[in-house]
Amino acid sequence: MKKLYFAVLLMLFFATTAFAELNINTASKDELNGLPGIGPVKAEAIIKYRDEKGPFKNIEDLKNVYGIGDKIFNRLKSEISVANPEAAPEQDKAVKDSVSATKSETKEQAAAESEKKTVKPASSAETKTEKKP
Repeated sequence: MKKLYFAVLLMLFFATTAFAELNINTASKDELNGLPGIGPVKAEAIIKYRDEKGPFKNIEDLKNVYGIGDKIFNRLKSEISVANPEAAPEQDKAVKDSVSATKSETKEQAAAESEKKTVKPASSAETKTEKKP
């Protein structure tokens, strides 16, 4: 009887997880890869799109990702969601702020590298030392 009870509980657990929708705004690459029609390349494209454009406002926005058309979207639409769309503007601002901070750091690093390259090395006459016997 215990085995039957355990089997029923196990089936209920898997049934509820199978019908849970995946939030495409927070899903990891591995989670996205588990969706039908989504492999590692498309999962990476979804994350890249989300990072560059901000969170998805609705599930139809997923069609804007390169490689996801109507056929794939129709397979996914019952398994995906976008939770908390009100938070999207704040998340979008945070993404833009982090991108601009990264760009300014990159410009500073490029300027420092350029400065290193423009420093002239000492002439060979100045660097030679006399050898004493």
